[in-house]
Amino acid sequence: MAIDDARTDTGNVYDYVVVGAGSAGSAVAARLSQDPGCRVALLEAGPADRNPLIHIPAAFSELFETKLDWAYRTVNQPQLGGRRIYWPRGRMLGGSSSINAMMWVTGYPADYEEWAAAAGPTWGPEEISAALRRVEAFSAAPDGIEHGATGPVRVQDLRSPHPLTARFLQACGDLGVPGTQTAVTQHEGRRWSAADAYLKPARSRPNLVVLTGALATRILFHDQRATGVRYLDGRRVGSVAARREVILCGGTVNTPQLLMLSGVGPADHLKQRGVKIVADVPEVGRNLRDHLAAGIVVKAKNVKTLISGRTPAGFARYLAKRHGPLSSNVGEAYLYTTSEDGLEQPDIEIVFAPVAFLDEGLTRPKEHGYTISAVLQKPRSQGTITLSTLDPTAAPTIDPAYLSDPDGLDYATLTRGVALCEKIAAAPQLAPYSDGYMLLPGLSGAELYEASIRRYAQTLYHPVGTCRMGTDAASVVDPELRVRGIEGLRVADASVMPTIIRGHTNAPSIVIGEKAAELVKDAERAARKR
Repeated sequence: MAIDDARTDTGNVYDYVVVGAGSAGSAVAARLSQDPGCRVALLEAGPADRNPLIHIPAAFSELFETKLDWAYRTVNQPQLGGRRIYWPRGRMLGGSSSINAMMWVTGYPADYEEWAAAAGPTWGPEEISAALRRVEAFSAAPDGIEHGATGPVRVQDLRSPHPLTARFLQACGDLGVPGTQTAVTQHEGRRWSAADAYLKPARSRPNLVVLTGALATRILFHDQRATGVRYLDGRRVGSVAARREVILCGGTVNTPQLLMLSGVGPADHLKQRGVKIVADVPEVGRNLRDHLAAGIVVKAKNVKTLISGRTPAGFARYLAKRHGPLSSNVGEAYLYTTSEDGLEQPDIEIVFAPVAFLDEGLTRPKEHGYTISAVLQKPRSQGTITLSTLDPTAAPTIDPAYLSDPDGLDYATLTRGVALCEKIAAAPQLAPYSDGYMLLPGLSGAELYEASIRRYAQTLYHPVGTCRMGTDAASVVDPELRVRGIEGLRVADASVMPTIIRGHTNAPSIVIGEKAAELVKDAERAARKR
C-alpha cells in the first residue's frame, strides 16, 4: 500500500475509487484490495494518523478543533437555547474511529430488525451479528455473550478502570438498572482505529494507493454512470478514474454534501444552488438523526479523577506500561434502560465518565469531577444536511433539529433520563465522593433537568441516515447500497442506516463497510459469468 500526499499520484485509473478512510472506507478499501487483480484508490481529505495524541485513549478531546477534526457546527438549535452544537468528526486515516471514545457498543437485535424491515433480510439481526463476529477480535469477551476472536478489530476490557466506575456500576445495580463496563477498541492500552485494523495490514499491497490530503470535490459522470472523482490537494486539482465503481464512505455529513455538489440530490434544492442536476434523488441529506446527550457534572471530593493522568507521573506510567488514567476511554461504563413503563426496548442510555466533561469537551477541566449523561436513543426529531455554498471546502448546513418533534416526546424522554442521572449521583455508593454539581450548583428536579438540556446538551457523535437504504423507491440507496438513478456508484457509511440504533455507530459502520465490499465482489463475480 502506498500512502501518498496526492501530489505524487501517477497512475490515476483504478478499478475502484473509495472516498473517505474512516470506519467503513478503511474496511472497503482493504477488503477490495485483497484481490491483487484490481487496483484500488482510497481518497482521504485529512493526513495520515501520525499524531501521537491519536493513539493515547484519554487524549481524544485534545484533537478537537485541530486540523485532524472537521470541527463542524450545527445551525442554531431553538430547543437548545439557540446554541450551535459542536460536531467533531475525524479528518485523518481512520476517520472518526481515530477521534472517538472507542466504545464498542453494537446495538440490539431489534435495531437490525428495523433495518431488515427497511432494506431486506440481509440487513437483519442474524446477518449483522454474524458480520460483527467476523470483524471482532475480543481479548476477553464478556461472559455469556458470543463475540468474535480473530477479526481485524481489536476489542478489550479497560486496563485501568477508575474506582468510581465500579461504584457507579454498584449504584446502578442497586437501583435495578444494571450497567456494563465499556469494551473498547484498544490493543494493549492503545487506540485501535479502523486504520490500525484494515489499512496498516494492507501496507504491502501495491494495488492499494491511499491519497491523503485529497478532498473529494465532485463525482465525475458519463451517461448516468460514475466514472471517477475530482479532488483538491491544496490548490492543485486532481482526478482519479474508476473502471468499475466509485464508493462513497465520507460519512453522514460529507457523503450527502459530495453527492449534492455532484448533482445528485433533491432537484429543487440543487436548482436553488445552481447545481446541474444529474439525478433527482429527493432524500439525499434528509432523515438525519443523532443521539443527543444531557446530564450532570458532579464536583468530586475524596478522590482523584482522570485529570490526574495529565501529570508527568501520569504520562510516565502510560508510556511505560500503557496503564493508568491515560489508558481510559473516558466513557468507562454505560447502561441501557426504559424511561417509562410499557416500553419493550430501551430508549435511554446512561454513560459514566470519571472526569468532568465540560463545554462539549472543548474546555479542559481544572477540578476533579465526574459526569453522568443520559442519551436519547430513538429520537423522533429528524434533521437535514443541505448545501450552504458550492465551495467544496466549506461545511454544509447541518440542522439536526434536536427536540423538534411536534409532540415533545423527545424532550420528555430525555428529561426522564436526566432524572435517572440525578438519582444515580445521589446513590450511597457515589454520595461520599460528591461535593455538589459543578455546572448547575444548587439545582434539582425539574429546574435541573431543564437547565441541563437547554444549556448543556450535546451530541454523542452518532449522526446517521442522510442517504438511507431501503427497498422503497424513495430511498437513496437500494439494499445493495447502489445509489438510485446512477450506475457504478455506491454509498457505504453511517449515512445509509435507515434507522438509528440503540448503541454506538462505529461498530455497525465497520460492518457496513465489510458488507459493501462483499456486495461489490458479488457484483463483479456475477458480471464475469454473464
